[in-house]
Amino acid sequence: MLLKTSLRSFFAHKGRMLLSLIAVVLSVAFVSGTLVFSNTATSTFDRLFASTSSDLSVKPAKPEFGEEDDTRAKTRTVPVDAVGKVAALPGVKTAIGQISVESTTLVNPGTNKKVGPTTGAPTIVANWADTPRNPVEITSGHVPQGAGEVVLDADTAKKAKLGLGDRLRVIAVDNHDFTIVGIATFKTTNPGAALAFLDTATAQNVLFRQAAFTSVEAFGDGSRSDEQLKSDALAAFGTGFQAMTAAEQKAEKAKDAGSFLDFMKYAMLGFAGISVLVGGFLIINTFSMLVAQRTREIGLLRAVGGSRRQVNRSVLVEALLLGVSGSTLGVAAGLGLAVGLIQLMNAAGMHLDASDLQIGASVFVAGYAVGIVITVFSAWIPARRASRIAPIAALRDHGTPAEPRSNTVRAIIGLVLTVGGAGLLGLAATADKTATGGQYIGLGVLFTLVGFVVLGPLLATTVVRVLGALLPAVFGPSGKLAQRNAMRNPRRTGATAAALMIGLALVIGASVFTSTVIKSTNQQLDRSVGADYIVTAGQNGVPEKIVDAVRKTPGVDHITEQKELSARFTTPDGKATTSRVAAVTGRFTEDFALPVKAGAADSLNQGALAVGEDYAKDHGLKVGDTIKIEYGEGRFQTLPVGVIMTKGNQLFDGAIFAALDTVAKAVPAADQPVTTVAFGTATAGADVAKTLTALEGALTEYPQASVRDQAGYKELVQEQVNSLLYMIYGLLFLAIVVAVLGVINTLALSVVERTREIGLLRAIGLSRRQLRRMIRLESVVIAVFGAVLGTALGLAWGVTGQRVLRSQGLEALAVPVTTIAFTLAASVVIGLLAALIPAFRAGRMNVLAAIATD
Repeated sequence: MLLKTSLRSFFAHKGRMLLSLIAVVLSVAFVSGTLVFSNTATSTFDRLFASTSSDLSVKPAKPEFGEEDDTRAKTRTVPVDAVGKVAALPGVKTAIGQISVESTTLVNPGTNKKVGPTTGAPTIVANWADTPRNPVEITSGHVPQGAGEVVLDADTAKKAKLGLGDRLRVIAVDNHDFTIVGIATFKTTNPGAALAFLDTATAQNVLFRQAAFTSVEAFGDGSRSDEQLKSDALAAFGTGFQAMTAAEQKAEKAKDAGSFLDFMKYAMLGFAGISVLVGGFLIINTFSMLVAQRTREIGLLRAVGGSRRQVNRSVLVEALLLGVSGSTLGVAAGLGLAVGLIQLMNAAGMHLDASDLQIGASVFVAGYAVGIVITVFSAWIPARRASRIAPIAALRDHGTPAEPRSNTVRAIIGLVLTVGGAGLLGLAATADKTATGGQYIGLGVLFTLVGFVVLGPLLATTVVRVLGALLPAVFGPSGKLAQRNAMRNPRRTGATAAALMIGLALVIGASVFTSTVIKSTNQQLDRSVGADYIVTAGQNGVPEKIVDAVRKTPGVDHITEQKELSARFTTPDGKATTSRVAAVTGRFTEDFALPVKAGAADSLNQGALAVGEDYAKDHGLKVGDTIKIEYGEGRFQTLPVGVIMTKGNQLFDGAIFAALDTVAKAVPAADQPVTTVAFGTATAGADVAKTLTALEGALTEYPQASVRDQAGYKELVQEQVNSLLYMIYGLLFLAIVVAVLGVINTLALSVVERTREIGLLRAIGLSRRQLRRMIRLESVVIAVFGAVLGTALGLAWGVTGQRVLRSQGLEALAVPVTTIAFTLAASVVIGLLAALIPAFRAGRMNVLAAIATD
């Protein structure tokens, strides 16, 4: 009987639950789609790495410090005779010398524009070698067979609009032009890289100017395991080399791809969680209003013998039906979302196969868990309220009974949470350590958010009265009715506004943070950088020929170079740490104002080190103390501390500076890294803008290089920060959509709930136009109420975040007034749009039928 009653009630009100169903579908789709995309991408890369890894790979040994080598002038190589050595090992069937270099740039000579990925994936120039597990195959043309021939991968060729017979320039030690004679296509997927293949002799000449390989790839005959092959190789080669099995190669490659995929996965799941939370308010509102509208029905059930437990279960069964149906549709929609994400990645250059979606059991478990649990949990509060309706009171009253005690309890809990959260935010803002402040702000955000949600219904009466104060004067009876309607059921208004509040609070908080980053960075540049130009050339560094071109440009007075070397630092306390030393040329202290806490900046050119305040504090360092530096390969140096830099400047925090001349005493120029970044200073009296134009002209033949003045660099920083902000906005858009659905649902159900009232209003003279205006204004007031609460929370979180991170360089608070104004204006638009359908339905009601409604 209970199940039959629940089913009949569910299908009788299925139209009223439609928007709640959509909210569940969207939330589940985001979760399941993210998991399907992540599983598919991971599986694709696993297959790629498993199918292309050799049984044994012999390479030069890793650098002593750090997982990645410095950007060096010379690529680490193995000698040619290493191929024969590996081939002679027991169990080796084939050994092939491999060349693969990432410190190159591909250019279209016709347009002088770079050819390759723009997403951070590498550009690789390699030798063409027919291996048993070649990741690519020639699909057009032929393999490179001479000094002037190159093969390009199909994805890069398509993106750059290059084909057979076109010219391609490879910029390595020197510039070399080739003719494209073949197009190679990945057998599994392209991880986003650009690949160019030369014949082996040409690759060695262009990339090394000597006969050498970057690795030797061996394939076994099956008589020995990969581990045995590795052991034999290490014994044969000794020190200076490393050997990796197929499994180790796969794990190393998967680690690089996995870091990006994991970031996407957890970021999207985080925002899915926000949309689930927002959807929960929508579901609570839906069932609260359905319970209110069915008060007589519930009373009759109680009168004929239904127990409180049965009434409770009846509502929860309806929620379960909603959760199951929404989860089923959501998982299906998630597959579509996963395909969309795959297409997005394909457009960015990472080619995945949408026809091979990996839909594991975890996708269904997570999807149904999210959809069912959040729906049933959200409906529990209205169900509990329904079970408390007394039969006689229900038969006499069309509304839910008043609960003054629950309002008092709500007020106490809400105030405790809000005040406690505010106190935690205050502690975070005044914390001495960033880590401590981070813990406080995390708890403070949680407490204030929950506190505002709990207090929402109590705030609604007061805040809505203020926000709607002008409505009666401006819109007459429609405005007065709209204000009163929003205040009539503060619990409903508070829950509806809470959904918008959460999304907009995150938008405002993110805007405050990014604006602060931009303003702080700009102030630090103005205060600390005296150089006029910044020259970079991507992840491969700035080679000497580009530095020379900049140095010889008319109007440039001098160049300051910065190189970075991995090293191990041993401090007087006996602790050894691995980090990088930034080796700078002599006029660095003229072009940069070091934030000196102790010591003298000039000591840098006298053989001393400049270290950060935190580093000095952690190791008990003071000016004059010495640090032993080990650069690897038996190179040591002991240098005194000459400068301790005040923390809080992003340009210097965490860095250890030394003069390049000082470092050169231990590390010869031939083994020094390529310049990471170069800074140019204009000659006194020179036109800075004209010199910038001259620099751009001088670097025309080096398309891998870019030069910016300080204003241009600030714009670059702003673009990078804004890219992050826009991504956050895009992900929060789902939560905003669910919140808008909540407003629509609340208004639609309230129209049904007030059918008789609307009929009476129409009967005493309220026109259809006035009625629709009343609904719209009520929606706007609710939306603005949520926006005001969200803005207050977002500002509190953003300002506290700046105070917590002030020691990390976010010293200048910036409040994005334009964004706040736009958000408030957008809330008005949201309110108007959300009211379109409910207002239209209310206006079409038959007056007599509405009055006769029971």
